[in-house]
This record gives sequence, structure tokens and C-alpha cells, in this order.
Amino acid sequence: MLSKIDEILAWEKSSERERDTQFVELGRYLCEVRAGQYWRLDNLRSFDEYLERKFPESRRKAYYLMAIHEHLPKIPKPDLKLVGWSKATELVKVARRDRDQFDCATWLHKATELPKEEFKREVERHLTGQETEPWEIIYFKIYKSQLPVIEQAIETAGLMLGNDKSRGYCLEMICADFLAGANLESGEVKSLTAACADESGFATAQQPPAAKTNS
Repeated sequence: MLSKIDEILAWEKSSERERDTQFVELGRYLCEVRAGQYWRLDNLRSFDEYLERKFPESRRKAYYLMAIHEHLPKIPKPDLKLVGWSKATELVKVARRDRDQFDCATWLHKATELPKEEFKREVERHLTGQETEPWEIIYFKIYKSQLPVIEQAIETAGLMLGNDKSRGYCLEMICADFLAGANLESGEVKSLTAACADESGFATAQQPPAAKTNS
């Protein structure tokens, strides 16, 4: 069992496509290792320690794969391989929510036919009942010394805009405020502040008239 997991993890490095077809078996093997406590054969103290060794970059992925195996037993394994592990993770969200009412045939069809981002939006609409706009995750490095300032700015913006606003929305408003200040002398401030007012729902203070200069 442990050797099979090692073989799959080694195989993952060969190509992206192979990685996306081995996740079904990997999730099943991981569940069996946890249930049978086979991680003790490696003289480890816990299953989490085993995952930390096998998935040094992210143990979260391992738990995603295990959730796919546990929550999508009705979907044939070849069909899961076709949709890929990313879409299968979205299917798990629906299966957890709907439980016995989960319409696996309909959702499998959607996962097969829709592009990944569109399928994610479809799942989000089903779970929340709300329309969502396209989104993406942005990664960039910040230093630990910068983190308190960033966190405080986002927290302050959240208090001003309302606790129901996301951190991404708060960051957008911080950036818009900066742009408004940076463009005070360019004549674009009115359009920027108007856009901010429309987005946040708050009235924006009227800008003072520009000082007249003698020609």
C-alpha cells in the first residue's frame, strides 16, 4: 500500500496529464493508509506526519483527494479521471451539501461539458444561490515586516465598508483610493472617486475646486 503511493507520487513528476489521471487511485490508497494506520510501518507518530512527508508542499491536496474518494462513490472512476481532480473537488462540495439528494449524473455532465472556471461558478451559484463574476487567485511575495501594515489596512477598510465585504473587495477599494490620490493633479480624480462611490455605496466627499492661477 505504501509503495503504491510512492509509485504514484514519483509518477506525478513525469507529466501533468498523468498526474491528473492518478488522483482517483491516490485518494483511495490514502484513505486505506489512514483507516489501517499503515503509516505506523514508517515509524511515524500520526497520519498527519505521514502526509507532511509525502506532500511537503501542501497536505491540503491530499485531503482533497481523500474527500473525492469518500464523497463521490457513485461516480464511475473512469469518469472522474476524465473531469480531473480540480473539477472533482468542486463536485465534492455539491455532494457534501446535497447529501442523499446529490444528482451525480447531472453534475457529472456539467463537469464534463463546462470549462473549469465556468463550472466553479456553476457550483458557487448552486451553493449560495447568488451569481458570481469571474475571478482568479493572484500570488505575490511580501516580507513579514510588511504584513502588519497590509493586514491593518485591509482590516480598517473592512470596518469602513462593512464586515460583509471580502478581503479582495477591501483591497480593491484601498487601491482605488490610492489611485484617486495619485491622480489629483491629472484631472481624473472625479471619475475615479465616482467609480469608488458606485462600488462601495458610500457618498464621496466633493473635491474642492482647483485653485485659479493668474496668467
